[in-house]
Amino acid sequence: MADSLGVAVIGAGMAGKAHAAAYRTASALYSPVLPPIRLVSIGDVNAEFGSLAAKRFGYERHDTSWQAIAEAEDIDVVSVVIANSLHREVVEGLLAAGKHVLCEKPLSDSIADARAMAVAADNASSIARIGFTFRRTPGIAYIRDLIRSGVLGNVLHFSGRYWTDYGFSPSAPMSWRYKGGPGSGALADVGSHLTYVAEFLCGDIKSISGGRLSTVIGKRPLPLGAVMGHDHAAVSDTFETVENDDYAAFSAEFENGAGGFEVSRVAAGHANSLIFEVFCENGAARFDQRRPAEIELFLNDGPANENGYRQVILGPGHPYIAGGLAMDAPSVGFGQNDAFGYQARAFLEEVAGINEESSLPRCATFDEGVRNMELLGAVTESALNNGKKVTL
Repeated sequence: MADSLGVAVIGAGMAGKAHAAAYRTASALYSPVLPPIRLVSIGDVNAEFGSLAAKRFGYERHDTSWQAIAEAEDIDVVSVVIANSLHREVVEGLLAAGKHVLCEKPLSDSIADARAMAVAADNASSIARIGFTFRRTPGIAYIRDLIRSGVLGNVLHFSGRYWTDYGFSPSAPMSWRYKGGPGSGALADVGSHLTYVAEFLCGDIKSISGGRLSTVIGKRPLPLGAVMGHDHAAVSDTFETVENDDYAAFSAEFENGAGGFEVSRVAAGHANSLIFEVFCENGAARFDQRRPAEIELFLNDGPANENGYRQVILGPGHPYIAGGLAMDAPSVGFGQNDAFGYQARAFLEEVAGINEESSLPRCATFDEGVRNMELLGAVTESALNNGKKVTL
C-alpha cells in the first residue's frame, strides 16, 4: 500500500465539487484502512472557480490546465469532471502520465472516442474507471439484491424516467450542454444514468426501438460571463442554436422482460427526478430519487385484499449504510452526495491495492462506459430512423 495518495479534481462545476467533497470524506467511511489522502489540487480553466473550490474543500492549490496536474509529482489520483467532448484528450494524457483516473459519465461525446479511451485504459499502467454514481445508492443496490436473491425474482417490466428542469426556461444560458450531435443532450446527460441503472437491475438490454429525440427550445442566449453548472446567469441578447435534444424516449427489450424510458431537461418542477418501477415475478419495487432514504416494495405474499406497496425505510441492514455513515442508525437518512463518497472510497480502495473481497464493489470499467454509450447510440439511431428496432 502507498504511503499516501495525492488527489486532484479537474472541473470545479457542480459535479466537480461533488467529487472534491467525496475525496475529503472518503477516509472517514468504513474502517480506516486507506493510506493518508492528500487533497492537492482543483483544476479549472476558470481560475476563480478553481480557487474558490480549492479553498472550500481544503485542497492545497488550484491549477488552470490539466497538463499541470498530469505533470505534478504529488498527484496520484484524478477525477475528470468536465465537458464530455474534452474527456478523451484529458484522460489519455493523464493515463500516459501514470495517473489513476476516475472519469464522469458519459465516457465521451462519441463512441469512437470512448472506444479509444477504453483501449488507452487497457494499455495503461494505472487504473481507469468511470463513475456510475447511482450504483452506490442504497435503495437501488437493495432492489438489485432483492431481484438477484429471488425475493422479487425475474424481471418482467421496467418503467423509468429521469426528468430534470435545468433547461425548461428559454432564458437559460447557452453552454456546452446544448452543443453536439443528436443524442448528446438530455439523452447523454441523464439518459446515461437511467440506462446503466436499468441494466444494473435487469441485465443486458438486447434491443432498442421507438427512439425519439426532440428539441423544444431551439435557441438560447449567450451568457454575459462564466457560468457554473446549471446556473441561470445573466445573458446577452445574442442567441445561438441548440444542437441536441431536450427530450428523449425509447423502449427496450432485456434478455427477460421489456421496458420504457423517458428523459428530459425541460420538465418544469422536476429538478432531479430519477424515478423507476421494476415489476417482477414475485412483486415489484419503486424508487424515487427525491426520497432516497426509502423504497416502496410490493411482495405478492398475502391476501389480495390486503396486499399493496409498503414503505421500506433504508437503514443499517441495507447496502452501504452500516459502517459507511458517521451515524449509521435506522432512519437517519441518505442523500445523493453520500453516493459520491462511496464512489470515491471504492476507487481509492482499488488504487491503494486493498483486496477486492474487503472493499466496496469496484467502480465501473471503461468497457462498461463504452457499453453505456453504445446503448445511447442505439437510441439515437432508432430515433433518426423513425423508431426502427436496433439490435445490440
